[in-house]
Amino acid sequence: MSDAAPVTDVTFEQEVIHSPIPVLVDFWAPWCGPCRMVAPVVDEVAKEFEGRVKVVKLNTDDNPKIANEYGIRSIPTLMIFKGGQKVDVVMGAVPKTTLVKALQQHLSA
Repeated sequence: MSDAAPVTDVTFEQEVIHSPIPVLVDFWAPWCGPCRMVAPVVDEVAKEFEGRVKVVKLNTDDNPKIANEYGIRSIPTLMIFKGGQKVDVVMGAVPKTTLVKALQQHLSA
């Protein structure tokens, strides 16, 4: 039972781009209220999809390089990567059903 693991500017490429399975990246910051609201949902998704989807969190305050590279303008932003490519973006504190539906689209494809 795993919660979302932290990634950084340094580990992003290894953990996300080179992952053999799809990755959900939660771009967040400690001061962001909606980020705190969506965090438990992200952790639930991490447990539910364990082994099928890797779920990681990137603190945009501590890791501006990756946040800038992917054009993160508002947080929380949740991105789905598959085969090293960004395939989907979910913005804002969304309900779990929205996140699960987005992930399932990319698992069945």
